[in-house]
Amino acid sequence: MTLPWVTLTAMAALAGAAGAAADPRPAVVELFTSQGCNSCPPADVLLGELAARRDVLALAFHVDYWDQLRWRDRFGLPQSVQRQSQYARRLGLASVYTPQILIDGRVDVLGSDRSRVLQLLKSPRSGAPVSARLQGHELVVAAGVVAGAVPCDVLVVSFQPEATTPIGRGENSGRTLREFNIVRSVTTLGTWRATAAEWRVALISLPADARSVAVLLQEQATGSIVGATTLPLPP
Repeated sequence: MTLPWVTLTAMAALAGAAGAAADPRPAVVELFTSQGCNSCPPADVLLGELAARRDVLALAFHVDYWDQLRWRDRFGLPQSVQRQSQYARRLGLASVYTPQILIDGRVDVLGSDRSRVLQLLKSPRSGAPVSARLQGHELVVAAGVVAGAVPCDVLVVSFQPEATTPIGRGENSGRTLREFNIVRSVTTLGTWRATAAEWRVALISLPADARSVAVLLQEQATGSIVGATTLPLPP
């Protein structure tokens, strides 16, 4: 859904920077996890290690379907469940599960399978040119020209870089979990159609506990992520 506080403006001036069609981009690692899942903490630790790498954009999507087991994950989002379910349909998976990692929206990996994840991250990546900057009280997202690119959703994912939570009940009762790059919202700004364009987002519309944003260009037909960048938010 495109929100009313987002405006779209064609930017012919960006066309001159369109040579970035082969710019390097970070690998996008999406972990679907839950504080109520006792097999998830090792995957959370791995995601924290990946979040420290400059060549990786790591995001933790907390699902809420574990909440029925006596512990409500304070970071659980219905949007996370919807996104994971969409990936399952696209990849032909029998069901969703935790911990699950998706790499670049293309490859499904058990979230605690460290060796497999690290192996998949070795390949260099190129991507569509996308940038984010702050201007006044707005976040400005811009994408450039890429000949032959297919339509992509332009997503802004706000996240909290780190949090520590004592767990009082459920499968992880008695543990204190340290979690990283915790997604707080996912917003679709519009569609990028391989031409220069700009979108603006009011900062006040983002969750108060978000400290950074990721911008993703994700192919509408396949779910593959072809562009990605991050930006810290002001206090």
